Amino acid sequence: MEQKKKTTIVLFSGDYDKAMAAFIIAGGAAAYDHDVTIFATFWGLNTLRKEEAVRTSKGLLEKMFGWMMPRGANKLGLSRMQMLGMGPKMIKHVIKKHNAMTLPQLIELSQDMGVKLVACTMTMDLLGLQKEELMDGIELGGVAAYLGDASDGNVNLFI
Repeated sequence: MEQKKKTTIVLFSGDYDKAMAAFIIAGGAAAYDHDVTIFATFWGLNTLRKEEAVRTSKGLLEKMFGWMMPRGANKLGLSRMQMLGMGPKMIKHVIKKHNAMTLPQLIELSQDMGVKLVACTMTMDLLGLQKEELMDGIELGGVAAYLGDASDGNVNLFI
């Protein structure tokens, strides 16, 4: 019996369009029956944050990071054409106009398809993020967890 193919994606970017590409690729790979892991690190972690504020016990620096970083997929900016905040509104309008899936919908679909979403614990420590601030269903792991999935991966991407 042939072993399932594996796809791993490191989501480093916190840009809406790049995160969207990561989840579109993840969903496509899952549809082709790959085992898929998205390892979110640094600014990519913002994609997995809950949109609502969560009460946690943090120091001042960690609180400041929390205030400065976007909370959830809908709050991410674009990699290009920010246009003082109009760019993200325009891309969301175009997505709706073409009946395409939004980033939050792509994330939910990926989870439904069995895509494993892993938040980098080292980066969470650095940025002061806590598990309670992340969406439900997110696994925590370090570089070793990612390398374990990627070492026998057929497709490994960095976005």
